[in-house]
Amino acid sequence: MDGYSEEVAVLSAPLDPPAMRDDQSRCYRNAFSCSFNARESGLVCVTGGNSYFGSALVKKLLARGYFVRVSIQNQEDFEDLKGQMREDEMNMLESVVVAKMGDLQCLCEVFRGCHAVFHTSSFIDPHGVTGYTEKMAFLETEGAKNVVEACARAAYVKRCIFTSSLLASIWINNDVDRILDEGCWSDEEFCRENKLWLALGKTMAERSAWRKSRELKVKLITVCPGLLMAPSFPDAHTETSLPYLKGGHLMLRRGTLATEDAERVAEVHVSAYEAMDYGACGRYLCFGRIIRSMEEAIQLENGLKMEGLFSRMGNQASEEADNEIPSRLSNAKVARLLLQASQHFTCRQ
Repeated sequence: MDGYSEEVAVLSAPLDPPAMRDDQSRCYRNAFSCSFNARESGLVCVTGGNSYFGSALVKKLLARGYFVRVSIQNQEDFEDLKGQMREDEMNMLESVVVAKMGDLQCLCEVFRGCHAVFHTSSFIDPHGVTGYTEKMAFLETEGAKNVVEACARAAYVKRCIFTSSLLASIWINNDVDRILDEGCWSDEEFCRENKLWLALGKTMAERSAWRKSRELKVKLITVCPGLLMAPSFPDAHTETSLPYLKGGHLMLRRGTLATEDAERVAEVHVSAYEAMDYGACGRYLCFGRIIRSMEEAIQLENGLKMEGLFSRMGNQASEEADNEIPSRLSNAKVARLLLQASQHFTCRQ
């Protein structure tokens, strides 16, 4: 890929762009009467494409006909990426490049010419071993600011779809009896006091992204998913499970312990991007299932192979086993988005 500085390592760059099937081309020409289709939208970049969710998003974009550039943080991540993607999917990528989230100039090089940036990259250990620390919260926040600034400086179109977390909305210090929606933000001091580092990192990073986007006039959408699950629920990829479920007992009691299928989260990202010209904006809380009983919580525990996560509550678990916990979460906004997308993009049905 021409135009990169020597500091940007290009690990994979197919010589020819992926070919469009004729039936796909017809579909895109007819889709969404406002003519916003994949061919017109051009090149997009996905950060952190080697993660379970990042690769799911890349696959979704490729299936919709987008030209996709993937950025990873280390050369070693390339093997993780290849493990998540089929060979034909790897060959469809515009390129795979190494870009540290802390290197603003490098990010500018990577985003140059892109019509949108999907920022999924996180400082969570991709193998789910080390968890998440306070330092990672700081690094994630700095990375978020750099991504938005690089998008403003270098992207062909200043648009960013940012992967945050439901954790950035649910940790409110005074446990008021209210429905939590996109207007709710986690209390950073409460997160620090309780060492909820992933919640702190996601909250700080998303808030910083919003401040920077307003300053630099970048069109930003943030998607805030619950605990990411593999397609075969209750088996889940362990990438974010360990740090996400810190404080899980309290989430369960408050009715805010929720999960979502990674494929559906990817669908929300793409649908939000494609609807940006037609009213999509702001934050989207994204979850498909709320854990509302101790029995469901223990099923989740078993699926994650995290013995004792909820069952160690002992007598309290027995007392709560038959009680259904009321939900305090609303996903009405993302439901409207997906409904509108299904109505407009009839060619995919």
